[in-house]
Amino acid sequence: MKTLSARDAKNSFGVLLDTAQREPVTIEKKGRPVAVLLSIAEYERLETLEDAYWSARAGAAEAEGYVGPDASEQLLRELLDAKD
Repeated sequence: MKTLSARDAKNSFGVLLDTAQREPVTIEKKGRPVAVLLSIAEYERLETLEDAYWSARAGAAEAEGYVGPDASEQLLRELLDAKD
């Protein structure tokens, strides 16, 4: 992963964008990493992976007997109504 200072990123923004198409770029400010710039394709790939992960976790929870979203909502409504 390439690393640029915030100043270099600002002064070479076009180069930064081109580089991010090939690999993520870490932006540092005062020697500390503060951001990562990555291509939209890589961002979408990571979102797809995250969605698949949470979908698998939800499926596993439901298979273990956890209630689904409809049952959860109903339970919460009953609990809230009981407080009144």
